[in-house]
Amino acid sequence: MAEKAKGKMEQAKGKAKEVAGKATGSERMQAEGKMDQLKGKARETAGKAEEQARGIKDSLRDRDRRQEP
Repeated sequence: MAEKAKGKMEQAKGKAKEVAGKATGSERMQAEGKMDQLKGKARETAGKAEEQARGIKDSLRDRDRRQEP
């Protein structure tokens, strides 16, 4: 869950930076904002994948416990 939240925060920071760059006419700041958004999206996606993997691992472990004699 932490990675997903950090990813969302990074995306929000990037969006704010992009908007500030547009307002000030700074192409560099706009580009940095877009990059931060992409990094945040990647981090969020990694967090989702991690949660799914953990869920699969837990369900397999539970299944194995039920099958033990």
